[in-house]
Amino acid sequence: MKKLLIYMKGFRKECVLGPLFKLLEASFELMVPLVMAAVIDTGIANGDRGYIIRMCGVLVGLGIVGLACSLTAQYFAAKASVGFAAKLRSALFGRIQGLSFSDMDREGPATLITRMTSDINQVQNGVNLTLRLLLRSPFVVLGAMVMAFTIDWKAALIFAAVIPLLSIVVFGVMLWTMPRYKQVQAGLDRVLGSTRENLTGVRVVRAFGREQSETEEFQRENNALTHLQVFVGRVSALMNPMTYILINLGTVVLIWVGAVRVDTAIITQGAVVALLNYMSQILVELVKLANLIINISKALACAGRISGVLDTEPSLTAPRDGRSAESSGVEFDSVELTYNGAGGPSLSGISFSAKAGDTVGIIGGTGSGKTSLVNLIPRFYDATGGSVRVGGLDVKGWDLGALRGRVGIVPQKAVLFTGTIRENLLWGNENASEEDLWDALETAQAKEFVLEKPRGLDEPVEQGGRNFSGGQRQRLTIARALVRKPDILILDDSASALDFATDLKLRGAIARLEYSPTVFTVSQRASSIQHADVIVVLDNGQTVGVGAHKELLESCEVYREIYESQFDRGERK
Repeated sequence: MKKLLIYMKGFRKECVLGPLFKLLEASFELMVPLVMAAVIDTGIANGDRGYIIRMCGVLVGLGIVGLACSLTAQYFAAKASVGFAAKLRSALFGRIQGLSFSDMDREGPATLITRMTSDINQVQNGVNLTLRLLLRSPFVVLGAMVMAFTIDWKAALIFAAVIPLLSIVVFGVMLWTMPRYKQVQAGLDRVLGSTRENLTGVRVVRAFGREQSETEEFQRENNALTHLQVFVGRVSALMNPMTYILINLGTVVLIWVGAVRVDTAIITQGAVVALLNYMSQILVELVKLANLIINISKALACAGRISGVLDTEPSLTAPRDGRSAESSGVEFDSVELTYNGAGGPSLSGISFSAKAGDTVGIIGGTGSGKTSLVNLIPRFYDATGGSVRVGGLDVKGWDLGALRGRVGIVPQKAVLFTGTIRENLLWGNENASEEDLWDALETAQAKEFVLEKPRGLDEPVEQGGRNFSGGQRQRLTIARALVRKPDILILDDSASALDFATDLKLRGAIARLEYSPTVFTVSQRASSIQHADVIVVLDNGQTVGVGAHKELLESCEVYREIYESQFDRGERK
């Protein structure tokens, strides 16, 4: 939690004023039993109605002032906790944005989402309660005991005996529950991961009739989390009854001792009532303190998890004096790639080169490493062996912003963001003109259907682009990459939803681009890459053929099998 307190710097005033007003409220509350004692011993005993009314006025005044102090304290505590959470969430989001793909693979999206939502909310709640109650509750407990000693020190010894016993119960439960709450949050990660996976793959789940099995799997994970929460909750729940038992036993002893001392005229009836009020205040505050400690335990567990992400240094860093080059030629020299936790390399011995303006086709079976290969060019992952060079410079020596600014990439899964078509295209180049947007749409074979939309470029796009067909989404993501006018264009199986005629038009339009980018086309279709200058054939993460179409038909068995199998289905152009 200490590491996170730096985000409280802008709220020092609130952190002081919040507890201060709470202490003022507590001070007024400690005066109430004394006023009640005066009402009993003076007003009621003497039948002085005027005195009773005046003292009741004092009680009302103390209540109003105490309420005003409480509301003021709540305002400052809420302002500080919400502001702290906002700054922390911003810092955490910034850290996540800076993580490499490898870091995100290791942490897992479900875990990061939990950190951003549930964990930060728990920390915010913990900070709020801490500012309001951490000083107030001990202050009232100790203040009530001190006030009891000023009334009658022998009767007040009961307070001195009860409070340490209560402290043992409260802190004992806290020390036991704190590590368990960490386990609860880890269980929440697993449940969230299962939920996210099912929502993402809901079509696949339904297509294969796996609703029942997925429901049962979720119930197992959810029940495991529920049982753990119930177990921890039961132990935490012991705190309230145990504190009530101790307080009530103390109250019984206090009434008995008070009655004896009233009978011997050592103290007054009002004094006994005041002592009982102080005992009740201690009970209420210790229950609050117990709940506060439980919430602080949760907050500390969550704070540790958040700190873990904030302390994660991105594994992918660019040199401060990073360079860039004019040429957009790409070379792979004995490249190897092993993912975190993988048993072996996903790519090995990859060597080929492409001159600026060349078209490179990458083909191979499912899982052969095609996407892994093109992800090395913009440094989404770093090669674990060999080197990838762009413009003659190793990509690890490039300025990362300059490198990715030169690359336009269309991923396998077409991703569109909530907004409009225009806003999505401007992701490629926020300074693009209207003409640039329409040119990109025309090249991507998307101009026709965009013109048919009632609002054209300002047509709304729902989350994920679900109000567009698969082919339309793919063409819009291609247009977004083309708006940048990149030196290197990567099409990662981005025409899989297009018919052959549209695919052919798309390839022809890209080939006619004036700025002649180096194009990497990943495809399962031999027809989509057969006219490429260089074709790279992958099998099990290794290059089994590099060359032109005719050369590979003669020299590469894997390529020949792919081509002939598709030719037999009429896919040749």
